Amino acid sequence: MSGVEFTVYKGSSSGKIVESKVHKDLKPDEVLIRITHAGLCGTDLHYKHQDMVLSHEGIGIVEQIGSNVGSFKVGDRAGWGYLHDACLRCDQCLSGNEIYCSKRALYGGADFDQGACATHAVWKEAFLFHIPAAISSPDAAPLMCAGATVFNALENFDVRPTDRVGVVGIGGLGHLAIQFAAKMGCDVVAFSGTDSKKAMALSLGAKEFYATKGVEKLDIGRPVDHLVVTASMTPDWNLYLPIIARRATIYPLTVSSGDFSIPHLSLIDKGIRIQGTGCSSRGVHIKMLEFTALHGIKPIVQEFPLTSEGIEEAIGKLVKGQIRYRAVLVAPQI
Repeated sequence: MSGVEFTVYKGSSSGKIVESKVHKDLKPDEVLIRITHAGLCGTDLHYKHQDMVLSHEGIGIVEQIGSNVGSFKVGDRAGWGYLHDACLRCDQCLSGNEIYCSKRALYGGADFDQGACATHAVWKEAFLFHIPAAISSPDAAPLMCAGATVFNALENFDVRPTDRVGVVGIGGLGHLAIQFAAKMGCDVVAFSGTDSKKAMALSLGAKEFYATKGVEKLDIGRPVDHLVVTASMTPDWNLYLPIIARRATIYPLTVSSGDFSIPHLSLIDKGIRIQGTGCSSRGVHIKMLEFTALHGIKPIVQEFPLTSEGIEEAIGKLVKGQIRYRAVLVAPQI
């Protein structure tokens, strides 16, 4: 296939967004996508000082396909997320857990010359997703990472409709976690610092809401069987451990480079499990999209232009905590 050149938007040592050009040769198993929407994630803040193209929540239209591509055609909508490639031969891949492949290619660790902050991208067919007609492109972008991350926790670790699920932090991940858990039939309890997000949390499907700022003890009645932690900072475990059921599971989805610290005796006494989990493998990702389309789950988004200036503005608001609740960059031609 002939080569293609397109514009990308990269981070830099100063943190300023830099426009650049990339040339790619389309391989037989690859797809050229014209990007229409790019989601901005908190993870992007970790990389805005790196010489790499930002955003791993990409949605666009297929413009060209390699000679061996069979599941996409020109004009299809396609999306991609955190995972770009895997060996597809190891135990993890063969068991449907390619996100844990030792040879995986992830955002921030590979393919630094590509991302969703661009006019186009070239990715392997096997790691692209068809977007259901019921999901708009602006809504689809945040699902590629935020949606896949919270759905993965609920889908993969025995969350049942009879369970009581707590969600800590009502932001980009938390507002989706509430919707997914509620539509799964769970009894959802939302926790946030103040009452400012109470009405929104209840409207998304939470049955109860508790403000935690300045609170020394929570009284919620029946304990939670699962606690999904999506807050920007690690919570005060001494506040939450008393309201967690015996043999419950905690999912610390907050991204942090520091150590994870929690009172040890409570874990032993209650048999609590700390479950590490992040973005989903492909099979769960597809289920997430199907579930979203079936149940009408909608991210709450703010749109910005997919330009250097638009990316700078969105990042600035994200740093200040002013995004409600996912930033989506929209290409100028849309």
